[in-house]
Amino acid sequence: MESNYLIYLAESAVLTVILGFFAISLLKKLKARQSIREEGPKSHRIKSGTPTMGGLFMLLSAVLVVIFNKMIDPSVLWLLFLTLGHGLLGFLDDFIKAEKKRNLGLTAKQKMLGQIILAVLFCWGVVDTLHLPYSIAIPFTHTDISIGLLYYPFVVLVIVGASNAVNLTDGLDGLASGCCVIAFSAYAMFCYMTGFNDLGYFIIILAGSCIGFLFFNYHPAKIFMGDTGSLALGGAIAGISVMTRTELLLIFLGLIFVLEALSVIIQVASFQLTGKRVFKMSPLHHHFELSGWSEVHVVWAFWIFEGIAACVSLLLAIRAL
Repeated sequence: MESNYLIYLAESAVLTVILGFFAISLLKKLKARQSIREEGPKSHRIKSGTPTMGGLFMLLSAVLVVIFNKMIDPSVLWLLFLTLGHGLLGFLDDFIKAEKKRNLGLTAKQKMLGQIILAVLFCWGVVDTLHLPYSIAIPFTHTDISIGLLYYPFVVLVIVGASNAVNLTDGLDGLASGCCVIAFSAYAMFCYMTGFNDLGYFIIILAGSCIGFLFFNYHPAKIFMGDTGSLALGGAIAGISVMTRTELLLIFLGLIFVLEALSVIIQVASFQLTGKRVFKMSPLHHHFELSGWSEVHVVWAFWIFEGIAACVSLLLAIRAL
C-alpha cells in the first residue's frame, strides 16, 4: 500500500492518543460521565461514572490531520461534513444525558430528523459534486439498477441505518471502535485499489483515530466514545459506501453492524407480535454476555467475525472489478 496511507494512519493514531490524555482529565472535571441503563446487564453497572464523549478527541484528531495535510478534495470535504454533522448530533445527545444525569438524551424523533437532514444534504452534495448516477451497484457483479429519484430515499436509508447500527454496536469496551478499524481499513484498501486515493487517505485517518481511541477504550475502558463518536463513525462508513457506490456491499463488509441492528429489530418485533423474546437481551452482544461469555471474549469473537466478513467481501469485490 502507498506509504502515505501508513503515514496518515500513524499520524492520526498518535495524535488521538496524545489528545486522549488531556481529554479524559478534562471530561472528568466537566463531569461528562456515562449513565448505565437500568435494564442492561448487571455487570455493566460498575461502568457508571466512566467519562464519555470520547468521540470529541477522535474527531478533533481526524480534523487536525486533514487540515495539516491540506486535504481539500470535494469527496473528503463532503465526508467530513457528514461525519462531523453526525458527531454534533451525537454530542447534543451525550450533553443532555450528562447534564440531566440520565441515559436518555435526544428523543428518537429528534435524532432521526437530524440524521435525515444530514443525509439529504450529503446526498445532494455528492450527486452534484461527484456526478453519481441514480443507480445501485449489485455487489460482486457488473450490474447496475437505475432507480431514478428513489436514489435519494435509498441513500437516506443507508445513512440512517448505518449510523444507528454502529451506535447499537457501541455497548462493550472496544467493540465498536475495533470493528470500525476493520471496516475503515477494508474501505481504505478498496479505495487504493480503485483509485479513490484522496477519499482513501481520509478513511485511513479515521481508522487511525479509532486505533488511538482503542488505547483508552479497550477493557477496562477509561473512556467511552458516546453517541458523539458512534453516530459520527456510522455516518462516515455510510458516506463512504455512497461515494464508492458500495451501499449493498456494506451489508457484507460491515456484517457485525448489520447483525447488531437486526437483533434489535427481531427482538422488538417478536415481543410485540408474540410476547416472547428471541434473544436473552439485545443488541446481540448482550445475548452472548448473558449466555456466560466474558466481555473480552465477546469483543474478540465479534472482531474476528467482522475481520473475516470484511476480508472476504473486499476480495470478492476487487475480483469483480
